[in-house]
Amino acid sequence: MGVTVDKATLLRLYEKMVLIRAFEERFRQEMEAGRLVAYGHLYSGQEAVAVGVCAHLGPQDYTAITYRGHGVAIARGLDTKAMMAEIYGRATGTNRGRGGSMHIADFRHGILGANVVVGATIPLAAGAALSAQLLKTGGVAVAFFGDGAVNQGVFHEGLNLAAVWKLPLLLVCENNLYAQSTPVDYATSVERLVDRAAAYSMPGLVADGQDVFSVYQVAGEAISRLRAGEGPIFLECPTYRFSGHYVGDNTLRYRSREEEAYHRERDCLRRFRERVVADGSLLSQELEALDGRGQALLDEAVRFAEGSPPPPPEEIARDLYAS
Repeated sequence: MGVTVDKATLLRLYEKMVLIRAFEERFRQEMEAGRLVAYGHLYSGQEAVAVGVCAHLGPQDYTAITYRGHGVAIARGLDTKAMMAEIYGRATGTNRGRGGSMHIADFRHGILGANVVVGATIPLAAGAALSAQLLKTGGVAVAFFGDGAVNQGVFHEGLNLAAVWKLPLLLVCENNLYAQSTPVDYATSVERLVDRAAAYSMPGLVADGQDVFSVYQVAGEAISRLRAGEGPIFLECPTYRFSGHYVGDNTLRYRSREEEAYHRERDCLRRFRERVVADGSLLSQELEALDGRGQALLDEAVRFAEGSPPPPPEEIARDLYAS
């Protein structure tokens, strides 16, 4: 595996990945059945990135996530019932039904908020990293962003400033090969996105985004260096989203069945199961129990969301103005 992982951690990694996959699949089913009106971007296929990185984060740490952010939110410990209620637009949601799928936030779990602006997670996380540095909390900040963000001006501004100030900032590029439907090699001048880090005298690391062991090891080493005050690190995680850019997107307009089949063969859940069963770390029955638990939690989350009330009309101006 390249890194020693105890049994409790193995179970926790798999449980989080299974729960993310179950959440996204149930979200898709609810939308396609017309029981949920939303605009959604599924994280299915990328679970190893969120789980491998967030396994090393604690309550003093911050994360800024994209509109494809359900996976990171769950990896950070957000309650799936409150998340589903938020997507349903209910008062019991993480943001009282005001944010929906693309704006989930919870400061209690260090989630600064999901952001639909490409690359906008970088300055937000940089600000959080600066606060941790000035207050000497020992915390770090993580900015998650996709391959499309590396061509945004805010990416270059953010990396430059983070390097100048030696911020405890981990920049996690979830390179799923497409910015919406634009292939990364069509729009980016470098073959490896991680090479952009060198321009800012910043370490650049790569982890296999479809292998949770790889991400867990590399991210763990990076976050230890951040806590030691060594400055920001760029981490590229090549991965693949199994769905289209959004629920309902026809992927065959821009990628082939053969390409999709190849990446599904490298499914992080499948690779995890095969590896831990083969080496005797976990039993198939233990994994199956977690599979069942994930489905049960999602059934409970949907029931909770459907049974929750919408926000009351008198709260329409809540949080818009300072008291």
